Amino acid sequence: MPSVPRPLRRLGFLTIGLFDPADPGRGHESTLEIVELGERLGFDSAWVRQRHLQYGISSPVAVLAAASQRTRRIELGTAVIPLGWENPLRLAEDLATVDVLSGGRLNPGVSVGTPTHYDRVRDALYPDTGGAEDFGYARVRRLLDLVRGEPAGDVAGVEGFEVFSDVVQPHAPGLVRRLWYGGGSLRSARWAGEHGMNFLTSNVVKAEDPRGPYDFARIQRSLVREFRAHHPDGAAARVSQGLVVIPTDSATPAQRAKYAEYAARRLPRTGAPQGPARLLFAPDLVGPSAELAERLRADAAFREVDEVAFALPFTFGHEDYVQILTDMATKLGPALGWRPAG
Repeated sequence: MPSVPRPLRRLGFLTIGLFDPADPGRGHESTLEIVELGERLGFDSAWVRQRHLQYGISSPVAVLAAASQRTRRIELGTAVIPLGWENPLRLAEDLATVDVLSGGRLNPGVSVGTPTHYDRVRDALYPDTGGAEDFGYARVRRLLDLVRGEPAGDVAGVEGFEVFSDVVQPHAPGLVRRLWYGGGSLRSARWAGEHGMNFLTSNVVKAEDPRGPYDFARIQRSLVREFRAHHPDGAAARVSQGLVVIPTDSATPAQRAKYAEYAARRLPRTGAPQGPARLLFAPDLVGPSAELAERLRADAAFREVDEVAFALPFTFGHEDYVQILTDMATKLGPALGWRPAG
């Protein structure tokens, strides 16, 4: 039976936080201003990507620590932190600290896999243990256990004037229930469900059947259903969909032309799986909010969820993001049944 579209309950957005290497402070400030704008517009969540050795946010936890002190309500997420670049114990400490500073608003999203360009960064990243590092799901399990409060070692007690704890400090109760896994394959969806995590879907999925058909929305729907079929909460398990969605209601003619050209340039990659990993990309959605709402309500995966984190295009300017987010909150969200947070 076809699913019935749900009213959109939670509206979020995702940004990569690009910056000019000659003036990185301005780019980071722009990202923080966009998060502040999102809160004023009533968005439920703001998410940042992580990019290593690129001109985007390399330390999302640090950026969200700053954002936590400039906002009071909006939830703050990472989509996603690739754990191949991280030590789970140190990351657990950082995440717990920011969660405490934010008043329990942090939503860390993570993923696993071999770090990008690993053969070229291995000596800098893991000079002594590069051949022994495990980049699989065990890394997520370590993070989950540490955030949950499982012992990190056997050091509890007093040594001289210092007091030591066996568990990560500060401990952030509830944070483990706000951990998300970002995945694009059935295996990842199943694993995230079995381990009680929340699930982030993006505009990229794995086309696992070489015979096709290559219908992005149907493949993404299969991931959502696989996740919930293995999650203790079943149909109530949290899933957030992330597509590139660009409303144009208040855009200038120049902005509309730029947005249309951006989507057209990226469209060819959506017709067939790309590369040895067989990645399939979703078309970017551009147009008036009323039209976008119709297209989303017809989307097989969108009909399965009631929360989203729509992705802002990577290469647009600050004024473009202001227009897109304003239209998203005042036009598109309400057309999908969403109400801004107070």
